[in-house]
Formats: sequence, structure tokens, C-alpha cells
Amino acid sequence: MNFPYSSKKWMTISLAAVLTTAIGAGTLTASANTGSEAAKTTATAPAQTPATPDKVAAQTGTTTAPATNAAEELTLEKAIEQALKTNVTLENAKIDAKNADLNQALSYKTNADMPEEMRDTLDAAKAKQVGNAQGELTKKLNALAVNATESKIKLGAQNAFYNLIFAQDDYQLKKQSLQRAEQQLKVAKAAFDVGTKAKTDVLQAEMGVAGAQAALTQAENSVQVAIMDLNDFLGVDLTKKWNVKSSNKQTAPVSMTMEQAQAQALTKRVEMTKVQEELNLAELNVKLINEYSFLSTMPGKIARNNVEKAQKTIEEQKRTISKEVAQAYLNLDAARQSIDFQKKAKDSAAESYRLTNLRFENGLATTLEVVQAEEELSSRENQYQKAILSYNLAVVNFETSLGN
Repeated sequence: MNFPYSSKKWMTISLAAVLTTAIGAGTLTASANTGSEAAKTTATAPAQTPATPDKVAAQTGTTTAPATNAAEELTLEKAIEQALKTNVTLENAKIDAKNADLNQALSYKTNADMPEEMRDTLDAAKAKQVGNAQGELTKKLNALAVNATESKIKLGAQNAFYNLIFAQDDYQLKKQSLQRAEQQLKVAKAAFDVGTKAKTDVLQAEMGVAGAQAALTQAENSVQVAIMDLNDFLGVDLTKKWNVKSSNKQTAPVSMTMEQAQAQALTKRVEMTKVQEELNLAELNVKLINEYSFLSTMPGKIARNNVEKAQKTIEEQKRTISKEVAQAYLNLDAARQSIDFQKKAKDSAAESYRLTNLRFENGLATTLEVVQAEEELSSRENQYQKAILSYNLAVVNFETSLGN
């Protein structure tokens, strides 16, 4: 059989095909149970200079980003601990609670000093007993407000932490995508040089490289923003560098039923404690009116109406909490299943990309088809990482809805 090209030219084409196959996609598989290697990278920002094809192609393909000596290790637990120490919102909530306690203590002391002989009227009794009860309730609610703020701070710290993990993972994926695009460009140029591919194939490959470079630049910017957002929430210097350690949640079915989760939340949520205490105060007011006056009077009727209102408020709060828990429960289950589906889609895209490259090597596929297959693979990789992020946040939201 006579070949239209010299053995040297055929050697160039063969070498390009081998390089295309070697680039592969098998190293891109990540596990939701262990966390991707990209999530274990340094949280310092990627290189400040714009990424170029030659610069990225020189990378080894590992998922470890450059770290500065000043980078401090940051785990999920440490992020929460740091936020509880330095978050401005929480600090202000504690100060507000202290001021509220001090203000209440002034009237509480006056009422407590009221002699028993002066308690022969309804107003005097209410001034002492209701006033004292109101003082105790205020102190308890102030403490609950701080606890509620702490829960929100913990939730926010975890959200910011996982958003940074996702941004880092996405940056590493975009680097790999650019490497694949650059390799395809080399193959297209080699084939064009020996006359087996047209100039359009080279142009299409160049478009693929340009698109991958743009995506990498955007991913680099997202890492910078995620670092800044995390530092802002933690209450530390916005430019502080972190060596972030991955902490993906273990994917597993929820260990309790929805009804069990709702029952637990109703016993632990601070909102339920608040409305229950308000009912106790309303019932005390009715008790005093009944003891020193008559419930048939106008104040008595108003007091009984307030008790009924407090009871309805409790029922409304129960429904609200039950709904929040149910939604968090369903979102968590859906997020867990989504990881499996997205992983299958990612693996299929990786195999499609590999087969398209093989078809290209044998002249059965165009450069455009290879570029499109690579873009689909990159998209599926991104969706898989988003599924992991969504699951992590779903776990956090579910635990928060339980009152943990």
C-alpha cells in the first residue's frame, strides 16, 4: 500500500495522536466522600499575572496551588472558631444583650424591693410579679438572641468556607481544560503541517484555547473574590492568606425520618423557647387579674385574648419550623442523589471526549467536534463540583434547621 506522505511526516502525525490520547480524562475523577484533591490546595490567590497557554501548559497537572510561607492552615472547624471570635455582627449582638440586661436590671431591682404590704392592688402585684417575670424573660431572650446569632455565624462561616473550596476546585478544572485545549491545538497544527487537516481545524482549535483561557481568568478572579468574602465574614484582614484543608461532608442517607427531624427541631430551636416564654408571661397576667380583680373586666378580657394569641403564635411557629425542616430534609436528599447523577454524567463526558479524540486520530472527526467534546467535559466537571458544593451546604442547612 502506498502512503501519500513520507515516513517523517507520518511519524509527526502519529506522535501528535499519541499525545492526544495521553492527555486523557481519567485523572479528573473526584470523589464526593473524600473531597477532590483540588479542594486541598492553598487558598492563596492564583498567580496575579494573566494565565497564558504556554504558562499553563508548563504546569505538571497536579492540583496543588502555590503557597506563601505566610499562609495559615484553615480547616472548617477553625473557620467557625475564628468567626465566633472576630465576626463583627456577633460581637455587636453580645454588646446589645449586655446593654439590654443592664437596662432591665434597673426596673427589676425596683420591683423586687416592693414590700408585701404594698401588693394589695392589681397594679402593685403586676408591677412586682409581671415586672419580675418580664425581667427574667428579657434576660433569657437576650441570651437566646445571642445564641441565634451564633448559629447564623456558624452557618455563614461554613457557606463561605465551602464557596472557597468550590472556587479552588473550579480553578484547577479550568487549568486542566486549558491544557487539553492547548494539546488539541498542537495536534491540529501538526496535522496541518503535513497536509492532513485544513487551516479551519487550526482556527477552531485556537478558538478552543481562547475560550479556555477566558474561563481560567474568570475562575482565577472567583478564587480572589471567595478569599475576600471568607476573610470579610471571619472578621480578619481581607488580604489574609489561608492554606485551606478540604472538609467535604460524607455522602450518606439521612439517619432520621422527617418526622423525627421535625420533632427534634421543635425541642431545640430558640424560636420555640421564645414563644413559649411569651405564653407563660401572658398566663401570669391572667392569673394576677383573677386573683386581684375579675376576669370579666376589660383588662381581664384583654389578658385572656393575649393568652389565646400567644397560643396561636406557638402553633404558627411550629408550622414554620416544621416546614423549614421538611424543606431542608428534602433538599439534602436531593443533593445527595445529584452527586451520583452528576458523576455519571461527568464520566460519560470524559469517555465521549476520549472516543472523539480517537475518531479524530483516524480522520473520522473534525477539530470542532473535539473542541465541543472538551467543552462538554469541562461543563460536566463543573456541574459535578457544584453538586458537591450543594451537598455540603445542604448538610449545613439541615443541621441548622434542627437547632444544632
